[in-house]
Amino acid sequence: MSEPLILGIETSCDETGAALVRGRELLADVTASSMDEHARYGGIVPEVASRAHLEAFVPTIDAALAAAEVDLADVDAIAVTAGPGLVGSLTVGVSGAKALALATGKPLYGVNHVIGHAAVDELVHGAFPDRFIALVVSGGHTSLLLVDNIATGVTELGQTLDDAAGEAFDKVGRLLGLPYPGGPHVDRLSQQGDPTAIRFPRGLSTGKDKVRHPYDFSFSGLKTAVARYVEACEDRGEPVPAADVAAGFSESVADVLTAKALAACQYHGCDTLVVGGGFSANSRLRSLAAERAEQHGITVRIPPIRYCTDNGAMIAALGSALVREGAAPSSLDLPTDSGMPLETVRV
Repeated sequence: MSEPLILGIETSCDETGAALVRGRELLADVTASSMDEHARYGGIVPEVASRAHLEAFVPTIDAALAAAEVDLADVDAIAVTAGPGLVGSLTVGVSGAKALALATGKPLYGVNHVIGHAAVDELVHGAFPDRFIALVVSGGHTSLLLVDNIATGVTELGQTLDDAAGEAFDKVGRLLGLPYPGGPHVDRLSQQGDPTAIRFPRGLSTGKDKVRHPYDFSFSGLKTAVARYVEACEDRGEPVPAADVAAGFSESVADVLTAKALAACQYHGCDTLVVGGGFSANSRLRSLAAERAEQHGITVRIPPIRYCTDNGAMIAALGSALVREGAAPSSLDLPTDSGMPLETVRV
C-alpha cells in the first residue's frame, strides 16, 4: 500500500509554493515568486506580496498537480503554512487551503514555516536520525532547534535577539550599494575579498554574553560596525574596500552560526546538524560548517540551494511527517499566527 499523498502550500512571504510529496519522495515542486515586484522598493511590501499570492495561488497548485500527474482528488491531506510570516500572505494561503480542504473533504494541517525549512531535508537525504540539531537561517529567522522528532518533538534552544542573518546581509548589501536582495550579491562579492583583512565583531560570543546566551544570536551590532567602517572610509575620502568588507562580514556571521550550532551538537550529544532556510545557500556558511563539523565527527546535512528558499516542498515534507506520526489534523477554523512559536509544529 502506497504512503499518503500530501499537497503542501507555502505563502509566508513573497513566494507562492505548491508541492506534492508521497512519504519522503518529492513528486512535484512549483514556486511563483514576486521578488521582482519588490526589488524597486528595496524590500518586501506586504500588500504587494498578498496580491501576488492571490493571483498565483490556483495556477501554482494546478501546475504542481500537473507536474506530479495527479488530480486534486488523489491528494490524501493538505498542509499549509500557518505561521510565522506576513499576516496578509499567510491569510491568503490558509484561506485557500481551507477552501480546498472543505471542497474535497481532505484533512488539513496548519504547520510551522521555520520547522518546514528543516523538514525538507528528508526529501533529499532520507530519514532523520533519532535526535539532531537544526539551524534554520533565513531573511526573517535565525533559530537553533533540538529535534527529537520533526513532527512532535522540537525544542527551541536559541534564536536571534534582533536582526536575522539574512536580514543583516540585505542591510549590508544596501550599505555597499548592491542590488536587492543583498544576500546573494554580498556572498558573491565576499569571495573576491580577504576574510581576515577586517575583523568585525562576533555577537554574543564572548564573556558574560556567551554564558547568558549560549545559543542565541545578535547581528545588529555587526551591521552597525560595518556601517561605521563604511562611513569612516567615506569621511576620509577613501574608496570602500567592498570585497574585503563583504568577506569580513560574511566570516563573522558564518563563524558565529557554526560555532554555536556545533556547540549545541556536542552538548546535547547529537552527531547530525541539519541546516536549512534561505541563508543556508551562503557559500561561506556551507564550507565552514563542513570544515568544523568534520573536525568534531559531526555530519552536516544541507539540502541543495533550490530547497533553501521558501517552497511548497518543505511544507509538504512536514505535513507528510505529521501524517506518518498519526497527528490529528487542524481544525478548519485554524488561525494564522505571524509570530508562531518555534516549538509549535502544527496548529
